[in-house]
Amino acid sequence: MDFVKKDYYTMEDLLKVVEMLRDPVNGCEWDRVQTHLSVRKDFIEETYEAVDAIDNNDKELMLEEFGDVMLQVLLHCQMEKEQGSFTFEDVVNALAQKLVLRHPHVFKGLEVNGVEDVLNNWEAIKNDSHGHTTISRTVNAVPHSFPSLMYAQKVQKRVAAGGLPVPDKKAEIANIRSILDLLEHSDTAEETQLGDLLFSCVNLVRQSKMDSEMVLREKSRDFVRIFNIFENLALQNGVSFDTMENATFNELWIQAQRPDEKK
Repeated sequence: MDFVKKDYYTMEDLLKVVEMLRDPVNGCEWDRVQTHLSVRKDFIEETYEAVDAIDNNDKELMLEEFGDVMLQVLLHCQMEKEQGSFTFEDVVNALAQKLVLRHPHVFKGLEVNGVEDVLNNWEAIKNDSHGHTTISRTVNAVPHSFPSLMYAQKVQKRVAAGGLPVPDKKAEIANIRSILDLLEHSDTAEETQLGDLLFSCVNLVRQSKMDSEMVLREKSRDFVRIFNIFENLALQNGVSFDTMENATFNELWIQAQRPDEKK
């Protein structure tokens, strides 16, 4: 298969590149033997790297990582094309059809009253097109491969959207206090109780109009930032973690949380 090198490639060129990489005779020894399952982890890793570029607002890295995610899509599409199932063009068509269908306020002149109406219409059309006639079907359609916090929040959101009463913010806080009381008076923490606690915390985050994945990720990143400062302070003061007293730990940790203040 002939290929002409260019200074600037198009989508058509990229499709040809992927096809050549997968060629069973002249293609790349690695690319041509890959399967959906063998590159599944790569898809996940590339997606997280793209998300990290977004979180850091790194434009140059976004350009690279978005391309890496696209490569994963194209590889999977090429695999299916080879099997005669569907092509990348079929995926493009299906996506365009879905976007037009789920945005009747843009493409069909449907009047809406704000973002809430738009989201409700999206979910209603989605459920109808997927045959989700019950809340259970809607909930069961949440991918099990989602990260745990995302999965829990998506399940809660769909149950609430179906009209089933779920604990409001005040009730959920009471639930959390009750679970903490059980844990406090128990010699061993039960997995079920800890699961109840996490599930209730996710619902509390959802009730607060926040995303549990983002909340915990930001808190974790903040902890890492503080710990880096804390460790540097300990080294500067010649203090070892093995021999550090509680009072010293507390003092340095407080300083690490307020690094800009004069000590």
